[in-house]
Amino acid sequence: MKLKRFLLRYYPPGIVLEYQRRNGDLETKSIDLLNLTPETDVEVLINQIVFEEPLISENKKDTLRGMIYKLMEKIDNKDSQRFYLFKILRAHILPLTNCAFNKSGSKFITGSYDRTCRVWDTLSGEELLTLDGHKNVVYAIAFNNPFGDKIVTGSFDKTARLWDANTGQCLHTLKGHHTEIVCVAFNIQGTHVATGSMDNTAKLWDVDTGQQIASLEGHSAEIVSLNFNTDGDKILTGSFDNTAKVWEVRSGQCLHTLAGHRGEISSTQFDFTGDYCITGSIDRTCKLWDVNNGQCMETLRGHTDEVLDVCFNTTGNRLVTASADCTARVYNVMTGACISILIGHEGEISKVQFSPNGYKIITASSDRTCRLWSVETGECLQVLEGHSDEIFSCAFNYEGDTVITGSKDNTCRIWKDNFFTPAEEEDQYED
Repeated sequence: MKLKRFLLRYYPPGIVLEYQRRNGDLETKSIDLLNLTPETDVEVLINQIVFEEPLISENKKDTLRGMIYKLMEKIDNKDSQRFYLFKILRAHILPLTNCAFNKSGSKFITGSYDRTCRVWDTLSGEELLTLDGHKNVVYAIAFNNPFGDKIVTGSFDKTARLWDANTGQCLHTLKGHHTEIVCVAFNIQGTHVATGSMDNTAKLWDVDTGQQIASLEGHSAEIVSLNFNTDGDKILTGSFDNTAKVWEVRSGQCLHTLAGHRGEISSTQFDFTGDYCITGSIDRTCKLWDVNNGQCMETLRGHTDEVLDVCFNTTGNRLVTASADCTARVYNVMTGACISILIGHEGEISKVQFSPNGYKIITASSDRTCRLWSVETGECLQVLEGHSDEIFSCAFNYEGDTVITGSKDNTCRIWKDNFFTPAEEEDQYED
């Protein structure tokens, strides 16, 4: 085997090795550096990597050193980071349903009750494409990140559509659900797309052919949340039947039913490793599960009203829950301890996300504001004000220097930070 080049992965920190097999095939493998901090002893780490990884020889130490310092630079906590309003986009005539970035944040998409999805240039604020063809509300939308060349839209017309993100051409119409589609997701590999519906099923589709691969049947109420693990071989569904299920992508078989909540599931997510997942419920709790055996490892209590959203950070050592009680709570995943409580919103928090480097959290609330918080102290660092109705969507781009907020006031707002520079291409180190 011959090492061809290194690729840097910033979030979560890691180095991807591209190598050539004897038969000429190119393959990749990852060195995950999930415990990297600004205090890490770089020389010890380099020696450990060279010792454990046969593809990396002694003469690559200098290259390795440069990459590790670059990763450490990215995870530095930018204490002085502040966001300012960059653009207001009045995206659709009828209400917005959702918005999402591509990986770099150079484009974003919006879905609407006007039956379209629109593609926007983040820097200029120009509308690039209108994806037209659905016969009812476009409710769920996603880019096939990290590639960003395809978009999936899920609609109340019972179909999903796959689109070319550059031309706007409809590549496939995914037909098979009996009622509204309310959640969609691509796997990271970009080969499969999943759709979840009010008909109690999720379906898996082949992105290239548009053919249905599997119908995931077993829930007894609508599926409101679904996501793939990092490897793309498992999918997690959350349902109003009070359970979540872990499914094998290859066979479409249910591996585990995660039962124990006493109310409907609102939100689900795998951690980066795929060993754990979390479920948030209207029973006011979040549960942490072992994906390999389906057992509940921890029930995280403390909220006094429904848990509406849950999220891991990129390395999986912290999670955050957002609630209708107007607070969010940050937990240490390994101990289950509540580290901080984010208090300040005056309305329910429906959306929460970590910044890519994991130092900050953004929350979206019905009080018409988004707030940025310190993960470790729970301090409110900034309030993003200006929307005139409740905010239902907020997201960081991959670099963490741009935020998008979507509101029932029918506008999207783009916020840039004071460090903002146009996105670089992925760092590559040729061998």
